[in-house]
Amino acid sequence: MHDAEVLLIGGRAGVGKTTVGWEVSALLRCAAVAHAVIDGDFMGQAHPAPKGDPHRAQITEANLTAVWANFAQRGYRRLIYTNTVSVLPEATGMFERAMGTGVGITRVLLTASDATARERLVGRELGSELQRELEGSVRKARLLDQRAPAETVRVATDGRCVVDIAREVVAATGWTGTHLARRSAR
Repeated sequence: MHDAEVLLIGGRAGVGKTTVGWEVSALLRCAAVAHAVIDGDFMGQAHPAPKGDPHRAQITEANLTAVWANFAQRGYRRLIYTNTVSVLPEATGMFERAMGTGVGITRVLLTASDATARERLVGRELGSELQRELEGSVRKARLLDQRAPAETVRVATDGRCVVDIAREVVAATGWTGTHLARRSAR
């Protein structure tokens, strides 16, 4: 089997990572490109945080490793992974350990203005988490803008329909024969 490939879709809260990830999957299905999808936000969801793992990095990696092993055993070699900070350099090691040292990594950072992210979050967060999500979104947007590697493909989502955004993301992967972005193994 060829080395695995992963499309990392990152971005602040309210940017549309999950929605774009599912639309990317739909486009790949139409192109008959085999792939799996994992929403990374769920890989470490446990309360309280596991002992000795306050940021849930260890349980996230263990869960990713187990889930990917199940996909790989069935012949899948491409993964769409959505998570806010998945595009940052320190995440590379987790994907290499979970998917193999030869994993090809395409990083896509979805961006949105503060106003757009706020509007989306206000429409989405109906419970008690809105203020925390709004504050975290602004903080993570700045962090991602500063620390995402140079080869990260940045895709603006303001005022765009999800299908157009997903087409741009798919093109960045080269998985359908169209490749607009530089790829990175690191």
